[in-house]
Amino acid sequence: MRAGSARQAASQPSSTPATGQSSSPTDYAEMELGRGRPGRDGTELTLHDDGALTRRSVLPGGVRVITESVPGLRSASIGMWFGVGSRDEVPGQEGSTHFLEHLLFKGTATRDAHDIAEAFDMIGGESNAATSKEHTSYYARVLAPDGMQALDVLADMVTSSLLEPTDVETERGVIVSELADAADDPADVAQEAFARAAFGEDTPLGRPIGGTNETVTAVPRDAVWEHYKRTYASDTLVVAAAGAVDHDEVCERVLADMAAAGWDASPDAVPRERRFEVEPFAPLDVHDITVPRESEQTHLYLTCQGIAVRDERRWAMSVLTTILGGGMSSRLFQEVREKRGLAYTTYAFDTSYAGAGAFGLYAGCAPGDVDEVCAVMIGEFEKLAEHGVTEREMMRARGQLRGAMVLGGEDSLARMGRLGRAEVVTGRLRSMEDNLRRLEAVTPEEVREMAAWLVEQKRARILVGPVD
Repeated sequence: MRAGSARQAASQPSSTPATGQSSSPTDYAEMELGRGRPGRDGTELTLHDDGALTRRSVLPGGVRVITESVPGLRSASIGMWFGVGSRDEVPGQEGSTHFLEHLLFKGTATRDAHDIAEAFDMIGGESNAATSKEHTSYYARVLAPDGMQALDVLADMVTSSLLEPTDVETERGVIVSELADAADDPADVAQEAFARAAFGEDTPLGRPIGGTNETVTAVPRDAVWEHYKRTYASDTLVVAAAGAVDHDEVCERVLADMAAAGWDASPDAVPRERRFEVEPFAPLDVHDITVPRESEQTHLYLTCQGIAVRDERRWAMSVLTTILGGGMSSRLFQEVREKRGLAYTTYAFDTSYAGAGAFGLYAGCAPGDVDEVCAVMIGEFEKLAEHGVTEREMMRARGQLRGAMVLGGEDSLARMGRLGRAEVVTGRLRSMEDNLRRLEAVTPEEVREMAAWLVEQKRARILVGPVD
């Protein structure tokens, strides 16, 4: 089966069960995650995948709950996801999304910062949060008996944070120090320069996720509060859980936690539109950026137009980046490092968002070698686009990607992340078997076509470090 031609292996039932009720599990390849009202329009799913049971419900208020019960696991990972990131900040709120990531651990009406930290320490769990340009998540991994306690704490954090002015000022100093640490690291500076070069100066995707020293220093507490109230709500919340979890129990606790917080529980509410449903594809206008600074090496990026997050060429792109610059046997590693000794680190990658994407090549090299490294990377890129790839390279790439998918996706935290991203980012859930099948279906010609399309795009160079 060729990439992009897979069909839904399990059809939606003609009538869906009431919210929280289970139907007979069915094997599946790919399922679209509907945004209808609770219990309707295919919002209830009960799926089977290699012994694991995946269930999904839309609850009153538009809250989405998706779980994967995995036999034999003694841990549970639970995440609270919101389809909001730094690109959703309006003028005057730059840095608010990352600010919130810090502040939501600082206290609610019933728990202060010590109580929140102690709650996770007492049960031997780990908790953290992650902010990206398009979504934010708060999560915990705990022993199975403590799963509902962890869920209660996370729900309290995301629904009932106080954002006390004293906490805002304390965390403002912490974040400014965090940004200063990043500014001292040329690699971090180069990554931010890459984003500006690819997506545009002062654009939502070109801005740093955490803001800048200037924006974080200037943003008032009221702006962060407005951002919190505007973007954190029942119809944006996704609860993802995996491991030793019971779907019905999770749904019941989520409903109770939402009610305790006074969040909307309207039976007619539907989840908000996902970003890819409203964000049109926007071609990039890449441009060169040079950031001179004192360091031992120059960080070199090359970038051009890439693909959006739902583009069905994703599988060909993954194989392409692996063959070109995805390991020690890749073309870039062999040509740039092994044969010429021009760099210690070199790789190929792509960055995808709803409606936008960038492809990139990277190498860290001596300042005097920048032009030669750049020529070698472009040469290998263009050679692949013109002549294609070998079957042995295809075998290596498939094996590398297959191992990464399976080995990196078997613990409860990874499984929870897969569910959360499916619900928030792509709106579709694929079985591991279908993922592997799509990988195997990629052909050498598809990889060459992907490379040929990329080579035709406008290209930009980003340099950070000593520049001759």
